[in-house]
Amino acid sequence: MSDSRVSSTKFQVFRRADVAPLTAEQFYGAATATPEQRESMEDLLAAGWAEGEEARILFTAPGFALVHAWFKAGYPLPRHSHDADGLYVVISGSLSLGTEHLEAGDGFFVPANAPYTYEPGPDGVEVLEFRHTATVDFRILASGAAYWSKSLQRVAERRADWSKARRPGC
Repeated sequence: MSDSRVSSTKFQVFRRADVAPLTAEQFYGAATATPEQRESMEDLLAAGWAEGEEARILFTAPGFALVHAWFKAGYPLPRHSHDADGLYVVISGSLSLGTEHLEAGDGFFVPANAPYTYEPGPDGVEVLEFRHTATVDFRILASGAAYWSKSLQRVAERRADWSKARRPGC
């Protein structure tokens, strides 16, 4: 049985160092959000929120995408969903996903449109995300002044540490 998506794609090598990180605008700019959420995200970005994360699309082919993301300790990742399934593998550091603690080698699957968030561990977390598309509708689901205020406080508390942080796998 032949899969034309695979047979039409050439053998390729990719290197993380050759791929520029996504800008905050690329990562969050196209997010589906209410005006209140968008304003709160803009406040977070102005406070240095983008310094707490780094994401790169490492590879794309028809029907396949691989994203590398590094979230530094204390990064407030808002509750959100995507319009595509995502399979995540922790490659270094750790994270808390609800009551679950995941470390390098652990992973989780998030079906399309399922709301989720996670908390990077004390050394941050690096994940690989496998999906069927390089672009997704990143839907912000976090809401309420208390959430955004707490997130702003976390950015203010962590920003100086983020500038010195090293990826947990390094």
